[in-house]
Amino acid sequence: MPEHAPPPAGRRIALIAHDNKKQDMLEWAEYNLGLLTGHDLFATATTGHLLQQELGLPVTCFRSGPYGGDQQIGARIAEGEIDLLVFLWDPLEPHPHDPDVKALLRVAVVCNIPVACNRATADFMISSPLMSRRHQKWDPASAEVRPPQAALTIARAG
Repeated sequence: MPEHAPPPAGRRIALIAHDNKKQDMLEWAEYNLGLLTGHDLFATATTGHLLQQELGLPVTCFRSGPYGGDQQIGARIAEGEIDLLVFLWDPLEPHPHDPDVKALLRVAVVCNIPVACNRATADFMISSPLMSRRHQKWDPASAEVRPPQAALTIARAG
């Protein structure tokens, strides 16, 4: 993307929390309420309704995760319609829709969008100065060659 392009007005942020992480999501969103304002928010059903009712956030809700909500958000990511994913999943509980969870995380990584899976990472991501800059996305399904990544130079002691 050209450097002279204006920064995005707001990001499209998907918010998902497993049952044991709903309170974490609510507390995180309340703490970052000012930073979330001005962004388009999307969520699975229960998480979205919780954020609407408790914090008054405008959230577009999809189905509940086990009923296809994770897949709906994954499809939006694949279509370039979600910019960031905050997914507070519970690694200590088995979930019947684990394949959907894995597919969602896979598509987020493949499409090169930022993903936070815990509150600390979500805090770093939402408060990053990069939130106001353009991000060079990559569509793995396009015929274009992946854009070159910045080279990392490591200075070695002589």
